[in-house]
Amino acid sequence: MKNFSEVTSFHLSQYNGMDDLKPMYFCMFLIIYITIVAENVVLIGVVYREKTLHEPMYLFMCNLAVNGLYGSTALLPALLSNMLTTSYEISLPFCQTQIYAIHTYAIIEFTILAAMSYDRYMAICYPLLYHAIMSQRVFRIIVFTWLYPMLAFLIVLIFTLQLQFCERTMEKVYCMNYLLVKLACTDTSVVNIVGLLSVVLYTVPQLIMIFYSYAHILRICVLSFSKSRLKALRTCTPHLLAIINYSIGCFFEIAQSRFNIRHLPYQTKLFLSVYFLIFPPILNPVMYGLSIQPIRVSLLKLFSRKSRQVINM
Repeated sequence: MKNFSEVTSFHLSQYNGMDDLKPMYFCMFLIIYITIVAENVVLIGVVYREKTLHEPMYLFMCNLAVNGLYGSTALLPALLSNMLTTSYEISLPFCQTQIYAIHTYAIIEFTILAAMSYDRYMAICYPLLYHAIMSQRVFRIIVFTWLYPMLAFLIVLIFTLQLQFCERTMEKVYCMNYLLVKLACTDTSVVNIVGLLSVVLYTVPQLIMIFYSYAHILRICVLSFSKSRLKALRTCTPHLLAIINYSIGCFFEIAQSRFNIRHLPYQTKLFLSVYFLIFPPILNPVMYGLSIQPIRVSLLKLFSRKSRQVINM
């Protein structure tokens, strides 16, 4: 039996399927990462520059963009770096760091989406009190959406760090906590119980908030005039699309990690594996930018100003 000190790195075996088309995959993921950074930085910059957008909804949107940068950076630079090698090894400390970053990204994303559903609930159900209430609560909510996942998952990771590892191969292009636990040669029952309880704590409160908020929003829409109903639905559309997009990513991650999908083509398995880390960060700015008129107007003003500066140079 190997002891903990002997296992200093892990082999990420999902990279093996890229060998014949590695240049194509490298270019594809590089373009994706540049696109994610550009989109989210532009969205954050627009909200920061436009004083009229300094409202709770747009502040939550900015935090969603920051988290998208956080999650994609936890994956893509390491993925691109590994493509430049042939060993596909990841050290134990870096694996643990990546686990922390990817898991906290996932929890923060869902928590921000739950907070945004509460924001829409307050805006639609209590429009006269919205600014007075949310202006006092928004910064406390934002701090909570970041601190709670960071501290809560740290407890789970501490339990994982107590394990001794005997095997080195992970069928993934990045480290995940459940994969690391599967490689342990010591008893993992306590870690599994803590992990199961943590999943409940990371998902149930947020789900309750989302369902509660939209149940009341739906009730208001049913009782409202058609114009008011249309306006309410329009403000909720990008948020609902973001929730659906993130939920699809989580479903793909659960499906490919919990079920036997060896019969699927390599490209499909890779797509299912990276969806929740790539598509929410790349699609959220597009959905909000196209769906919300103040964002569209601010973007047009920004780019028209830049184009005039280029022409005048």
